[in-house]
Amino acid sequence: MAFDFKKEYKEFYMPPKKPTIVTVPKMNYIALSGKGDPNEENGEYKKSIELLYGVAYTIKMSKKGNRVIEGYFDYVVPPLEGFWWQDGIEGVDYSDKGSFNWISLIRLPDFVTKEDFDWAVKEARQKKKTDFSKVYFMTYDEGLCVQCMHIGSYDNEPETVKLMHEYMEREGYVLDITDKRYHHEIYLSDARRVVPEKLKTVIRHPIVAK
Repeated sequence: MAFDFKKEYKEFYMPPKKPTIVTVPKMNYIALSGKGDPNEENGEYKKSIELLYGVAYTIKMSKKGNRVIEGYFDYVVPPLEGFWWQDGIEGVDYSDKGSFNWISLIRLPDFVTKEDFDWAVKEARQKKKTDFSKVYFMTYDEGLCVQCMHIGSYDNEPETVKLMHEYMEREGYVLDITDKRYHHEIYLSDARRVVPEKLKTVIRHPIVAK
């Protein structure tokens, strides 16, 4: 049975539909940064997803090739994630998606080193004849956060965010979104196959004690 991060770490990937406080440990990611409307056809965001998964599956399928990754175990590729922000805007303005800055991410198993990652980028480039130079290895220590499972359209996220912020304030915390701590989304549904009202997205915001 392949290791499934969503099932083994439910506190990070399957939170309840009510806000909770969580401390997220340091993790490594495949990452790619960009700017623009994520819904744009053939846009930078959609291309970034293809590149992330190209590297992710090269690492996962290394077991069938010549690369021996120390500590490797079979696993389900973790879900797509995203950090989002807009310059000069506190919170998120969903009416101006063209101004989004984003970092798209896929979590890496802990056994994947930077050397393994570099090998996978090179291997993916050779096999797919595609430029993977924008993809990079990212370590992120997210720390203390408030999070909640959001069910529905991405455009309706402000309703869930409002509940999260009210909860954190009652619990004695304040929002701590900065240029290094971001609005974070984890996508548990494939938006190409699931109707908007049934989409499942983990929303996570960094916080600090008052």
